[in-house]
Amino acid sequence: QVQLVESGGGLVQDGGSLRLSCAASGRTFSINDMGWFRQAPGKEREFVAAINRSGSRATAADSVTGRFTISRDNAKNTVYLQMNSLKPEDTAVYYCAADGIAVRPGRAIDYWGRGTQVTVSS
Repeated sequence: QVQLVESGGGLVQDGGSLRLSCAASGRTFSINDMGWFRQAPGKEREFVAAINRSGSRATAADSVTGRFTISRDNAKNTVYLQMNSLKPEDTAVYYCAADGIAVRPGRAIDYWGRGTQVTVSS
């Protein structure tokens, strides 16, 4: 089993920045991709970004490309999401995800964190 714990959420003003962290523990050797999804009130959970084990391949949703950056530190078993130029529509619970194969939209994910709230005020 793998446990994922997110941190770094909070309240920020329109145009501000936050950095989310997700620390993995347990059978971390079984993880390939790590990533982030988010879910706003009344909406379905949506893909935000993902990164492979080596960090050589990162993908992101069109809505965050150019504003959010995903990175990974394997020595710390941690994935980060640097969020800049935040908008009110980025308000959501952000969930960390990890999978033995791939983290991508529409695919079942092996492991989920419990989520961290990000609120962007206008």
